[in-house]
Amino acid sequence: MKKILVTGGAGFIGTNFVRFLLKRYPEVEITNVDKLTYAGHPGNLSELKDDPRHRFVQADIADAEKMHELVGESDAVVNFAAETHVDRSIVDSTEFLRTNVLGTQVLLEAARQTKLGRFLHISTDEVYGSIPKPESATETSPLEPNSPYAASKAAADLLVRSYVVTYRVPASITRSSNNYGPYQYPEKFIPLSITKALSGEKIPLYGDGQQERDWIYVDDNCEAIDLVLRQGKVGEIYNIGAGEEVQNIMLLRQTLELLGKPTSLIEPVTDRPGHDRRYAMKVGKLESLGWKRRHNLEQGLQKTVQWYQNNPAWWKSLKTNAAPHWLAKERQA
Repeated sequence: MKKILVTGGAGFIGTNFVRFLLKRYPEVEITNVDKLTYAGHPGNLSELKDDPRHRFVQADIADAEKMHELVGESDAVVNFAAETHVDRSIVDSTEFLRTNVLGTQVLLEAARQTKLGRFLHISTDEVYGSIPKPESATETSPLEPNSPYAASKAAADLLVRSYVVTYRVPASITRSSNNYGPYQYPEKFIPLSITKALSGEKIPLYGDGQQERDWIYVDDNCEAIDLVLRQGKVGEIYNIGAGEEVQNIMLLRQTLELLGKPTSLIEPVTDRPGHDRRYAMKVGKLESLGWKRRHNLEQGLQKTVQWYQNNPAWWKSLKTNAAPHWLAKERQA
C-alpha cells in the first residue's frame, strides 16, 4: 500500500493523518486532495512543500472526472473530506449533503470503476445519536442522527455499505469520537475555548453545559485509522474513542485552568436545537487489532493548549471566518 489518496487532507484530522503517514512510512506516496473551503487551510501543509512524497491537488470530491483520475492512480483511499460543523448544518445543510453524501458516492463509484485495492471512510460517533446512561454504542447499534450533519454522515455510511455488498468495493468505516489537537479550526469547542480565552473574550457554553463527550487526541485517532486501513476487515465498522467522557462545563473549566484564565469568561447561551446529550461508544473491536490510546485527556489537552499558545498567527488569521453561535446568525438574518 504505497500510493495513498487522502481526501480532505488540508483539514484538521486529515492534516494530522498526512503528517502521521509521512513520518511513519518512508516509502509512502500521498496525493492530498482538498477543496480548500474555509476549514481547509493550505498553511497546514507548508512544511511539506519540499517533500517529494507529498502531492497536493486542489479539487472537489464531487468532481467525478477528477476523482476517477486520482483514485485510478492510487492503491488506497482514505476519505476525510466532509463538512463537519453542526451549527453550520443547522443554518443550511445544502453543502453537507453535497460533500458528505454525493462526494462520498463519487469516490465510491471511482473506486468501483478502477478496482481500487482499499477504501476507508471516516465517519463519526454522532451517527448513533444521543446515548443514555449507562449504555454505550457498538458498531451494530442503530443509526439515529439528530442533526443535519450527523444525518449526512449516516447516509454516507450506508452508501459505503451498499457498495461493499453490491459491488464488492473493499471498504471499511471508522467512527471516531470528538477529536482535538493541533490545526483544529477555531470554531470547534476546544480551540474556540482556547483562542477566546487567550484573547480575553467570553466563551459561549450551550445550555447547562452538562452534555457529555468522549474526547480523543488526534494523534491517537490517526494511529487507529492507519491500523484499520491496514488490518481492518472489508465491510466492517470500527468505533474509535478514548473512553474519557467529560461534561462540556468540566472540560471548559479544565481548559481555563491550564491557561490561567478565570471561569468568569464562561457565558451560558441558549442551547442549540437537537443537541445530543451524551456520546459513548465501545471500542473493543478496535482494541482487538492491538490499538491503545497513548494520551489521556490531561496530557492531550496540555499539548493542545501549548500548540495554540505557540501558534497565534495560525489561528488569529482564521477567527474572522469562524461560525458564530448559530442563533446569532439567525438573529442577523
